[in-house]
Amino acid sequence: MARRRRIRSSISTPITLGAIAVLVSIALLVGWSFLLGQKIMRSADIAVDVWLLVLGALSFVLIITVLVLFVISLARGIIEVRKQDTFIDSVTHELKSPLASLQLCLETLGREDLEGDSREKLRTMMLEDVDRLRAFIDDVLEANRLSYARAGMLNVSDVSILELTEDCADVVRMRHKLAPDEVVIDVDPELVVSTDRAALDIVVKNLIDNAAKYSARPAKIEVLGRRGPQGRVLLAVSDHGIGIDKKNLKRVFHRFYRVEDEEVRERSGTGLGLFVVWALVKQLGGKVQAESEGRGRGATMRVELPMAPAVST
Repeated sequence: MARRRRIRSSISTPITLGAIAVLVSIALLVGWSFLLGQKIMRSADIAVDVWLLVLGALSFVLIITVLVLFVISLARGIIEVRKQDTFIDSVTHELKSPLASLQLCLETLGREDLEGDSREKLRTMMLEDVDRLRAFIDDVLEANRLSYARAGMLNVSDVSILELTEDCADVVRMRHKLAPDEVVIDVDPELVVSTDRAALDIVVKNLIDNAAKYSARPAKIEVLGRRGPQGRVLLAVSDHGIGIDKKNLKRVFHRFYRVEDEEVRERSGTGLGLFVVWALVKQLGGKVQAESEGRGRGATMRVELPMAPAVST
């Protein structure tokens, strides 16, 4: 709550100052135009005074435009800095939790009276924490790479959508301890595309992981894959989780963005997963969109991809 108040304060200050500057400029323009108009009425050389009035008005309009653009740019900069601050806080939390768990497991493993079953449980916990750290670091590195990526940097091969989806679902089931029937896959077994397998793997894995993260147990996640019109591939990952307000459907793909909601804050995250999905899908020549009927009514992420990348000439 205190953070949000600081953000509003930081943003409201330049906006308020900019608004005052614009109002002062408008007042000066009106006053100057009025005085010049009075002078024109008493002047014999009207043409010169009219040109002065027009040039003065254009100058004031230019000044106001520059002020407005400056305020907008400054506010965006402050918002971006605040998002990065929130991201750093999230990174700190995401790193501290598994590291603390790893430390506790290692300290417990040092006990001489520890039984074999307990050692195996601790080993499993440590592997899960390492997997969580690796997935998190992969998202951070991928988001950073995408900031500098150029079009056409793809390693294209034929990919079976069913095989890739099943592999991604297995990883997510293990990560979130889901039962096999909590992720249902309905993908055309004949669906094969020419694309970058590594990039598409990250896309599908992140979408299924996101659905699992924001679903209550037992989860109900469905992955649908079909051949669409005009040589397109349609993928959809649906859940019956906490849902998304309609005003946030486009924002969820913004870098560092997390919905301001208690149920969202209860779940770990950095606001990078869906940004990575959006950027990779764009690189693959496709598009992604989020759909939801609102809070508590689940969400569907729809991805549309070409059967093969466009050939540049």
